[in-house]
Amino acid sequence: MGRGLAIHYLRQGTRVTVTGSNRLRGKEFLDEAARLGAVDRVSFIQADLLSLSENRRVIQEVQQRHASLDGLVLTAMQQFPKRKLTPDGFESTFALYYVSRFILSYGLTGLLERGANPVIVSIGGTGMTKGVVHYDDLTLQRGYGLLKATLQGGRANDLLGVAYAENHKTGKTRFILNHPGYTHSGTNHLTQPFKGILRVMGKLFAQPVEKSIQPIIKLMDNPSPQPLIAWDRTKAVDLNLPTLSKKDALKLYQLTKHIL
Repeated sequence: MGRGLAIHYLRQGTRVTVTGSNRLRGKEFLDEAARLGAVDRVSFIQADLLSLSENRRVIQEVQQRHASLDGLVLTAMQQFPKRKLTPDGFESTFALYYVSRFILSYGLTGLLERGANPVIVSIGGTGMTKGVVHYDDLTLQRGYGLLKATLQGGRANDLLGVAYAENHKTGKTRFILNHPGYTHSGTNHLTQPFKGILRVMGKLFAQPVEKSIQPIIKLMDNPSPQPLIAWDRTKAVDLNLPTLSKKDALKLYQLTKHIL
């Protein structure tokens, strides 16, 4: 979905920088940009966003390339069938779905505030209420499960948006939480048999990326004025949902600052 949004904005004449861990897929993206005649408006930063230092390097490189930002789109998410810790000690799903997005959001705020109408877009399961943040066991040492880890990451991502909006009420950057619905957006990060199963399911039941990104584009181009915007596909999400609790959001924010 990040690639789909990047290609859309390149076609609109925007300057775009993308980041990803796969050098080959990065080259394919740059080649596609060249075919669009946008080679002078595109950059690719290869980075493993599971790593704290790599996230911070991305921030530094973006700061070197851009004087301001109009949008930051956060889509990195990977499911791990077995529990895997990052070199920094985070559970890997949590590291991608929440910690990386936390670092990039706050680290790039300075550039965003210089933008004309800046937004942060974080793609996830906003609007869902299943799953919790296990504050006393963020690494899920006591009973790991793929679904449990994914739901914890999703709920943490929701709270990231809430806390950011609370912490930047006087700024002009809006935080958009978006649940695009089931989208056929690729299975490259998975191993077999999960890769094959999800590929078939995606073709049968998921909507294409081109359709899923249309509501996101509308939100990015014409964001409403409030600090936090939450949408589930094409409908606004009730900001009073328990999964969007300001108290919980600030609790997780303080805990994350302490851990980092």
